[in-house]
Amino acid sequence: MLKHWPPLNALRGFEAAARLGSFHKAAEELHLTQSAISQQIRSLETFLEQPLFYRSGRSVSLTDAGHDLRSTTQSLLQQLAVGIRRLEQYRKPNQLVVNTTPAFARHWLLPRLGEFHRLHPEVDLWLFTSFDPPDMSTQTIDLTLRDDLSAQAECSYLELYSDRLYPACHPSLLDQPRELRTTLHGEREMDWSHWVVEGGADIGQHSNGLNFSDPGLLLDAACAGHGIALVSQLLAQQARTQGLLEPLCEQQVRGPTWAWLIHRDSENSPLTRSFSQWLQRVLHDSQAH
Repeated sequence: MLKHWPPLNALRGFEAAARLGSFHKAAEELHLTQSAISQQIRSLETFLEQPLFYRSGRSVSLTDAGHDLRSTTQSLLQQLAVGIRRLEQYRKPNQLVVNTTPAFARHWLLPRLGEFHRLHPEVDLWLFTSFDPPDMSTQTIDLTLRDDLSAQAECSYLELYSDRLYPACHPSLLDQPRELRTTLHGEREMDWSHWVVEGGADIGQHSNGLNFSDPGLLLDAACAGHGIALVSQLLAQQARTQGLLEPLCEQQVRGPTWAWLIHRDSENSPLTRSFSQWLQRVLHDSQAH
């Protein structure tokens, strides 16, 4: 792939000349001579086998190919600059990188992060969400908390919370005839087939309806009154408290197991201990309720 790349210095010189409309101004901005910029542009045109600028005396203007390359180069250099600036976060002395699912982050962790920050203002928390479990051996993550984890090398694994599932909907749907309620379908344990296999009662669910791959969006849809859903007891706590969800029956069935992985390099860090101890306490309180 590298053989299709022109010299990066030439791209930088081209971008400056294209943006400023002048080889002289580009040279001043990059602290080079005008002949150096001219040489970079010529080498780039030779590499691409076509002119990028029209030259008329001391003035220059872009060809169609030059306009096209200017857009590409500016986007590339801007993305590179942002990526380089982002690396600063890895040098923060008190940073703790925590991975979890988007659903857990939005519906459970985010409403409680204010308490954690108040108790531990010294922790510079970076919350990194992903739909799939991370590879702790290749990614810079101190702790991951998810409902789809298995043990990994060089990590401590601990099961934290045995979730329960129950059918629920927005209170406005309770007076609606069962046959008129839309059924919201999720994946894995949130699928209604799991409810049936676990011996759940018939509460009027249908095989058709609306389907969601993200349990967080499934919960959002139920809270918005779009239909009945099989929801996580843990993730739905906030919605229940806010009066956005009501259970359709008293019965609950087995849900996923929430667990964490802590990388052994981070295990004894005071930052990791602060977060893990707080997390265990709040999860325990959640289970008690």
